[in-house]
Amino acid sequence: MKSPLKKLAFGILAMFAFSAVAEEIGAVSTTFNLLSPNSKIVIEAFDDPDVAGVTCHVSKAQTGGLKGAVGLAEDPSEASIACRQIGAIDVAKLASLKNGDTVFKESRSLIFKKLQVVRFYDKKRNVLVYLAYSDKLIDGSPKNSISSVPVMRWN
Repeated sequence: MKSPLKKLAFGILAMFAFSAVAEEIGAVSTTFNLLSPNSKIVIEAFDDPDVAGVTCHVSKAQTGGLKGAVGLAEDPSEASIACRQIGAIDVAKLASLKNGDTVFKESRSLIFKKLQVVRFYDKKRNVLVYLAYSDKLIDGSPKNSISSVPVMRWN
């Protein structure tokens, strides 16, 4: 039997194993702080880990200041997403996708708050829909953003 500590470690690893890793594309400062990092808007890109040929770009606010510098700041819930088909999509794989699968997850505070991107497949319209939202253990946010990717023949 596994120890509770091993189960916890496995659960944490499993939570991060199935979501994409983002690559920072750029950032712009939104406030100036003389002795600490500025607050900014960061743009990141990630490829859908289950659907080759789709890339998403997420923009999100990042809190600066002293709390931001040491990782204690809670970042705002606002985020925007744009996803595009950048290559061939294996249409046969789309039938096996589960609606609401998490394709990207990132912490937005020291604990309890996450930015998530989940994917849905609108089979009738042959469109992938990506939803970006923040959740919090006790009080999540209704702020969200979506992006649709029509599945096209890629030549």
